[in-house]
Amino acid sequence: MKEDKSQPIFTVKVYHGYGHKNNLVVFGHVLTGKPIKHRNYTKNRWGNILHLFKLFFVKPVAGARVQLLWKQQQCFSTTEKDGFYKFEWESFSTAEAGWHTVTVNMLNTDGSIAAAGSGKVFVPHVTQFAFISDIDDTVLVSYSATSGKRIKELFTKNPHTRKAFNDVVNHYHLLSVTHTTVDVPNPFFYVSSSEWNLYDDLVEFFKHNKLPEGAFLLSGMKKWHQLLKTGKTKHEGKLIRVVRILEAFPQQRFVLMGDNSQSDPDIYAAIANKYPNRIEAIYIRNIKLKHAATTEAILAGITNKNIYTFLFDTNEQAIRHSRTIGLIN
Repeated sequence: MKEDKSQPIFTVKVYHGYGHKNNLVVFGHVLTGKPIKHRNYTKNRWGNILHLFKLFFVKPVAGARVQLLWKQQQCFSTTEKDGFYKFEWESFSTAEAGWHTVTVNMLNTDGSIAAAGSGKVFVPHVTQFAFISDIDDTVLVSYSATSGKRIKELFTKNPHTRKAFNDVVNHYHLLSVTHTTVDVPNPFFYVSSSEWNLYDDLVEFFKHNKLPEGAFLLSGMKKWHQLLKTGKTKHEGKLIRVVRILEAFPQQRFVLMGDNSQSDPDIYAAIANKYPNRIEAIYIRNIKLKHAATTEAILAGITNKNIYTFLFDTNEQAIRHSRTIGLIN
């Protein structure tokens, strides 16, 4: 059957969501055009550059009516100016711990389905630890503080050729099963100033490196002419996203993980002072050696002295510290 080229084609992107029975959240974008095809991950720089530009040549669909299907429920919403949508709902049936599939449909004016996408929502066990981690220069080598290196890394490499820091995969896997079982791992939330344009590449990077699966909370989409400013979103938005996670899981104790290349120490210290009884520990990778003393001073200023803080150079050091404080059993 031939494709009807007279009809517009849309893509419904559904990002990993999270929550519990009384408060589930999932979000995504509706875009004009076909989904970007999966590609072969090679070391060809021009291929990588072309792929990156495709991710930023986006045409959001504003005002689209979208429908969420969850078990026997359905919810409705409308996309914002940048094509972004968000669903927040209460499950009528038990939402057991683990990953659950959801479907989001874009609807035509007559209620028929114009496009569909599927995604997953993670429900953690209420007794578990939870981990909130930055991505760039915390997990993924990104050179965020050096514009030239950052742009070169982003433009010329792909999810299979970019590097994770030594032992970060081991550290995160140990944390994912600490004080729980392999079948119900501790939840991870990856919060970054990187844009939603990079979502699929980040998911592929985490999958390729066998990092714990988790929900990603990124920054607003950018257009191609803003590509050189990627990762430069104001960091106030990052603080808000972390707060939303904490408020969504009032029973959980959190560990915050970041680096000192940008604003993580200030953001995490502010979070620790706002929620002094919810934070178990804060880990900061010492990316900028000249910021070490300032970072230590920021962490020392946290009011609750029972919160463990650790500025580390390598994940090997961080693993030893996690064992010392009983965070890894």
